[in-house]
This record gives sequence, C-alpha cells and structure tokens, in this order.
Amino acid sequence: MHTPTLRTALRLAILTLLPLFWSASARAEEPGSGGPAIPLYTQECAACHLAYPPGMLPASSWQRLTGKLGQHFGVDASLDPATLAQLKPWLLANAGTVRRIAENPPEDRISRSPWFVRQHHEIAADTWKRASIKSASNCAACHRGAEQGDFDEDRVRIPK
Repeated sequence: MHTPTLRTALRLAILTLLPLFWSASARAEEPGSGGPAIPLYTQECAACHLAYPPGMLPASSWQRLTGKLGQHFGVDASLDPATLAQLKPWLLANAGTVRRIAENPPEDRISRSPWFVRQHHEIAADTWKRASIKSASNCAACHRGAEQGDFDEDRVRIPK
C-alpha cells in the first residue's frame, strides 16, 4: 500500500478546492455580484425600483447619480444629507470594478451599459414593451431572484 506524500496530499487538496475558487472568482466578475445590500439602501432605493446591486455600475456613475438625486431619471429622489452620507460611500466601495463594468454607460443607465446590452442582445425590442415587463430596467420581471442579486440566466422566465 502506498502512503501519500505531502506533495500528493497538496495536489489532492488543490484539485478539490480549485472548483470552489474558480466559481467564486467567476461570480466576482459578474455585474450584480457581491454582498447583500445594506438595509438603508434597500429602504430608500427599493421604495421606487429594484435596489440594483452597486456592482452593476462603476463608481463614477454612482458618484454622478448620488450627486443629482433631485433629477433622478425625471423624478425627485432627494435624500437628506445624513442618509446620503451613509449610502454614498457604500455605493462607491461596492461599485463595479472589473473592466466590463468599469465602462461608463450612457446616461449612467444600467440597461444601456455595454455588458447589459451584450447579455440581452437576443431580447427583441417589443419584448421590453410588454405590460408585464414595461422596460429593460425592470429586472425582476424576468429575473425572479433579482431582489436577492440572483441574475442567473438559467432561472430567467420572460413573461408573456
């Protein structure tokens, strides 16, 4: 009987753990990955729309968005200075940093970002206009786990 050497044991450990590290690093590159939203963010932002994971936009977009909340896509979403002082650093610290997310999307819209367009290129323009969807920014219409940051395409269900 052969007794495993230290080298053999290390190889076995690496082969066993490699898939775990691989999947974690792949998720870290996906927009929307990251930890859970802080309660204040969910409270303030999810009152009107999905509390989008901060990793979906680069820090420069969050900087601009938080600087003009009085005109947030046609709506006054102003926050008191104390609330903004708590939210802004969290958004900037958790913003997208990988190359494909770091690109500034037109008008700082997630739905116009290059990665979003690539991921949704097969969706016909009229699909976004369905009453059950309304717009490309309504992630939860098709991504049932969007509120939990789950955008896995294997779980997408496009409503009629």
